[in-house]
Parts: sequence; C-alpha cells; structure tokens
Amino acid sequence: MTASTPEEMETKAWIITGPTSGIGHRTALELAKHGTVVLVGRSRSKLDGIEQEILAQGGHAVSVVCDLSDIRSVGTAAAEIAALNLPIAGLLNNAGVMSMQSFQTAQGWDGTFATNHLGPFALTEALIPHLPDGANVVFICSAVEDPERKPATVAGFRGARYLSAEASARGEWATGGSSLPGGDAYATSKQGNLATVFAFARETPRLRFNAVEPGFSPGSGLGRDANIVLRLLSKYVLSPLAPFIKYWSTPKLAARVITKVLTDETGGTGVYYDENAKPMLASVQVREPAFQDRVVAETRALLATVRSPNT
Repeated sequence: MTASTPEEMETKAWIITGPTSGIGHRTALELAKHGTVVLVGRSRSKLDGIEQEILAQGGHAVSVVCDLSDIRSVGTAAAEIAALNLPIAGLLNNAGVMSMQSFQTAQGWDGTFATNHLGPFALTEALIPHLPDGANVVFICSAVEDPERKPATVAGFRGARYLSAEASARGEWATGGSSLPGGDAYATSKQGNLATVFAFARETPRLRFNAVEPGFSPGSGLGRDANIVLRLLSKYVLSPLAPFIKYWSTPKLAARVITKVLTDETGGTGVYYDENAKPMLASVQVREPAFQDRVVAETRALLATVRSPNT
C-alpha cells in the first residue's frame, strides 16, 4: 500500500488505542503514512516514545492518556480527542489484554472484559457524534470466541461464555469453559467486540464498522504477564516461523492488514476480516442479530451506571 499524498496527510487523522507495543506499535507507524495519528494509551512516557518515533520519520502525532479499563478515564479521553478538532477519518480499537491473573478495574469490574470490551465500546459511542460520514471504525477481534474454531480449541479455548454484560463484569462465565487462565474472559470480551461491530453497522449506516482477526502473533505483547521463558520463546523462536503457519502472523504483517482495512474508502460495513484481509465468519451465536442487540443493550445499561467525570 502506498502512502497518502501530502494533501491527504493534512486532511486525515487516525485514532489508535494501544499503540505502544506489538501490533499497535507497528500499526501506528503504518498509519503515520496516511495522516496524523492520535495515540491513545495508559503510559505518558510510552506514548511520548512512539510520538517521537513518528515525528522522527516525518509524520505527525498527538498523544492522549487513557486507561480503557476505567470508564471515567475513557470519558475524559474522548472529550480530549474531540477537543483536538482534527479531521478524524478512522478509529482503531486495538488495545487489549489477556491476563493470566484476574484483576479488577476502578469500577470493580473484571479487568480483561472491561479493557477489551467495555472501554472500547464506551470510547466508540462517545466519539461517534464527532466522526464524519464514511469514517471507518475497526475493532481488533479474535477467533477464539468461536467454539468451533479448531486452532482455538486445540490451544485450549472453548469459545465465548457470555451470560450477560453484568455477569461478565463480575467475572462470571457460562459453564463448560476453558481451563486456560483468563481464557474465558478473553474469548467473551472478543465476542463482545464482534457483537458491537455488527450491531453498530446496522444502527449507524453513515459510518463503517468492521472487525479484523489479525492472526496469532507470538511476537505481540498480548501475553505480557507470561513468564520470561515463554516470552523469549515466542519472540525469538515462534515469531520467525509465523509467516509460514496458517492462521499465524507477525505484528508487522498484521499492521499492514489492519491499516489496509482501516484506510480503505471503498470497503463495506459489518465485515469481519481475517489475517489476510479476507472476509471470514464469526461464531454462529454472534452472527445472530438478536444476540448482537442484546450484548449492545446490556453493555449500554451497564455503562449507564457509571457517572461521567463531569457530573
């Protein structure tokens, strides 16, 4: 993909969450070829680092501190982004965690479900009024939400275990789930992302909402709380093999696919793309419009219980 023209660089801005490591870092650098990048993350020092990296390469970037697990922080960040008055062309909900140890947010909610689903949902809803017609909103999803996805079941996942948004926020999942630490929370949060994409695509046709399954990238920072041996193995042994294994990828390759989907002005809406930017199917459950609408309605009701930082 070629970079945008100088005129396009000046008239487009792209928001990306989780830009300081792994796939997010690579994607932020790719997006900088297409306009100003709004970097959204928890660490001011890490955001400053990637911002300087983009500036050194002749790009433009601005940073906004936000903890996606804290809904009040999300509200503050959304207001700050809107106040920038930038020509936003797209939003990439990339930030995500798969924690092997459960943790709670400022609201007392399950950390993985809040970071991966509730935070991105709240950020997207807050920014929708500020997005111009045709803007593209992309969620990074995962096929582990599908209980019929063989590579995922071989890895130990058992698909999403959704009961309700409130139950998920409490860290409660349907029975028969995964024995992997954090597996059910992660798979369920990713199903929440997909349900959001499909429902929002129907609700707001003036915008485009799409999802990307970037493939398994052993070199990403998703499992950052894994032990040092596993992390080194993933980075130096498994990652070089990834391009040659089906359903696998690398942060660099994934970044190119994600950028292609996000910046494509000719694409549709409500599409789920695989690691090769080809349309793929989600689980049977999340393809049902009634289920999509239930997840969205329950998520909105749960988020409505949190007072905004301005009230």
